[in-house]
Amino acid sequence: MFSLNVPLPTAVERLAADLHPKLSGFDRVRERHTLVCKRFGVADVRSEEGEGAERPEVPDREAAVDRLRERLRRPLAGVDPFEVAVTGVDVFDAPRSGSRPVVYLAVESDELVRVHRRLCDAFGAVEGIEGDEYVPHITLARGGNPEPGAVAGLVGAEFDPIRWRVHALDAWDPEFREVAASVKL
Repeated sequence: MFSLNVPLPTAVERLAADLHPKLSGFDRVRERHTLVCKRFGVADVRSEEGEGAERPEVPDREAAVDRLRERLRRPLAGVDPFEVAVTGVDVFDAPRSGSRPVVYLAVESDELVRVHRRLCDAFGAVEGIEGDEYVPHITLARGGNPEPGAVAGLVGAEFDPIRWRVHALDAWDPEFREVAASVKL
């Protein structure tokens, strides 16, 4: 239903735009870029009244956002703003699901990984892509038949690392394709 994402600075969008011409041959090239901290399912935003029922009601969007924000309060308590850096381009040759290869911007942040683990402790992990398998990244493209050497050329792309400080996390609503709420750190 929702994901909790790290807001991206314009420098990351500029980098993705600079790399865009090199992504021909991929089935899907991302136009919107996200750095997911944690994914949430419907059960994470159900109301208290629905808990324990056989098929509890799925809350409306506003109620779901309010419930998620409330449930995030405890696991995010004491999390201070933290540093994140995009340091290169990498590839998942055999992603857990979906088409391959997946070319992405590699993200480094020990604190982001700690926040992710905290949230997994509170909400559970999506098997195969969260918890110990979590790799912070920003997907650029996936699938298809890129030209020979295209993936290696992307992975070999050199640029200065992009560093920024994260002061809030955004609850992303995939249905409306927009930020539904921000949670300050």
